Amino acid sequence: MRLFRPILSLVLVLVTTLLVSCSSPTQAKIPTVYSPEKVAQLQSYREPIALARENMATLKQFIDAENWVNTRTFIHGPLGGLRQEMAAASRKLLLKDQKTAQNLAKELFVHFEKIDAAAKDRNVSLVNEQYAEAIKDFDAYLSLIPTNS
Repeated sequence: MRLFRPILSLVLVLVTTLLVSCSSPTQAKIPTVYSPEKVAQLQSYREPIALARENMATLKQFIDAENWVNTRTFIHGPLGGLRQEMAAASRKLLLKDQKTAQNLAKELFVHFEKIDAAAKDRNVSLVNEQYAEAIKDFDAYLSLIPTNS
């Protein structure tokens, strides 16, 4: 009986090792489409970003009037919190869209920085060029976020 317990323990260890090594781990399935619940959740992230896009018309009015103080203030004020909102929304997108969204957000803020610098230098053509590029990036970003309709 004294010899039986160590042998039984050894056999159980070997059987357990064999079972564990022969089993395959189950992989989590990465979603490829948005569920209705996810779309509804993304709407709460989309709304402030879409509102900021609508407010770009105000920025354009400042640019057209060559009101450089308000142009720069608008970028840092009403559009100042946009970076965090876009980063949060990007993390909630499907894995395949996250990198594109992050890149578009980075490009958008590069355009804002260039608008700010050009407004400081009163460079009308560069401000208008960067504004047009910012609008394109804004629209491309918003197209990545699904809507309920």
